Amino acid sequence: MARTSSNTDRDGLSRSGAGGKQGPTILQLVPALNEGGVERGALEIAEAIVAAGGRALVATAGGKMEPSLKRIGGEIFRVPLHRKGPLNMWRNARALRTLIAQEGVDLVHARSRGPAWSGWRAARKTRTPFVTTYHGAYNEGPPGKRLYNSVMARGRPVIAVSDFIAQMITARHGTPPEDIVTIPRGADLSIFGRALVAPERIAALVGAWHLEDEVRPIFMLPGRLTRWKGQEVFVDACKILREKRGGDSFLALIVGSAKEGSDYLKGLDRRIADTGTADCVRIVGACTDMPAAYMLAHCVLSASTDPEAFGRVAVEAQAMGCPVIATNHGGGCETVDHDTTGLLVEPGDAQAMASAMEEILDLSDEERGWVNDAATARVRDNFSIARMQAATLDVYERVLGQPFPSR
Repeated sequence: MARTSSNTDRDGLSRSGAGGKQGPTILQLVPALNEGGVERGALEIAEAIVAAGGRALVATAGGKMEPSLKRIGGEIFRVPLHRKGPLNMWRNARALRTLIAQEGVDLVHARSRGPAWSGWRAARKTRTPFVTTYHGAYNEGPPGKRLYNSVMARGRPVIAVSDFIAQMITARHGTPPEDIVTIPRGADLSIFGRALVAPERIAALVGAWHLEDEVRPIFMLPGRLTRWKGQEVFVDACKILREKRGGDSFLALIVGSAKEGSDYLKGLDRRIADTGTADCVRIVGACTDMPAAYMLAHCVLSASTDPEAFGRVAVEAQAMGCPVIATNHGGGCETVDHDTTGLLVEPGDAQAMASAMEEILDLSDEERGWVNDAATARVRDNFSIARMQAATLDVYERVLGQPFPSR
């Protein structure tokens, strides 16, 4: 197969990138390459594959993260995996069969449901090992949704991003525990570390968020502005804390964005006004420098009312030595060590959240130092990207029965 930046074969498969075969050739499947946990995970594993002497192929519709993938030595093969529907999935399966055969793919790794159906069919036809990563607690409401989700349990093995997800896979799909490998997602410790954030970056956020004269300790809730992320509960908790300690005792920042004209955002603004917390609660919008944001925080919250599959915010904040208050379900139970690196509260319980926030405010400088040290150590020892990468390469080697040459 000729490999150029804009070549297209008769199956509609176009590709870019280069590199001769060395170790195993791994094909990852993602719908697109825009911002998101699935996409970041694909790039992180592609980087590990290349560093270990393998070929890292990514079949995708493309997106703004393409330059990053190319910089680390990954190869992009354009397949419209973002398109759903039986006919599109059948066409994509045909394109993937061609790719597997022509590029000598040794293993297919699917990270999203639509692409996984095409990849599973192509892998069966070509007798290629098929691995999946079950990234989320997928909704099962509409009829047929469990069947649609079930493709993510057809990998051998299935990689679960937390023990919570591993148990859910067995409960929903009957997958034997021995066919599931739990590999938590991680924080990039080359980015998330207090010593790595220059003062100028912090100053830039202080200016952007108009915090120049702010001396109050900051509680920060990062995340998409959507109901299940718990911003409303956070506002209610701030109301309780304000009534007890006063509006001058803390500042709460809601970090994140919503679609333009979002009804939820408008409702959140009204909730802040109705609860009388406008003097101590602000919505500051999206942030592109979260390490600097965490440096401003006295405490970071993960207030999700539905279980997080993993919860990257809690891990990234702890990597920055920041105490975390998280809801006591899903991945939060596994990432936050209660009473050591932070506190766990019941989901949707504004009173419990306010009490936890007050407990954080009452920590002495010495106690905060203990929490900070424990938090950074916990992430370093359990939730780094390096550990996630190594564990994933271990899976590939076990499935293929061959090592990567540079490990």
